[in-house]
Amino acid sequence: MSKSPDPQDYIPDVRDGLTRRERVVLYCLQQAQRELGGRNVPTIMLYGRVVEHIDISVEEMQQLLQRLIQPLD
Repeated sequence: MSKSPDPQDYIPDVRDGLTRRERVVLYCLQQAQRELGGRNVPTIMLYGRVVEHIDISVEEMQQLLQRLIQPLD
């Protein structure tokens, strides 16, 4: 029983420009890094944590991660 994603998940917040989906990924990344003592978090481990909160494909998460790590000009 798959429910369609909420359109508001894709709208950037005016405070920092992050979408709800990006915020979930960053939150899960922070939690995993804490548990691993600050070490790098494998993408598959991060994906497993993220899908517990939101419905996201592997491809969409990879695109989201690429956007988050791009340097600002």
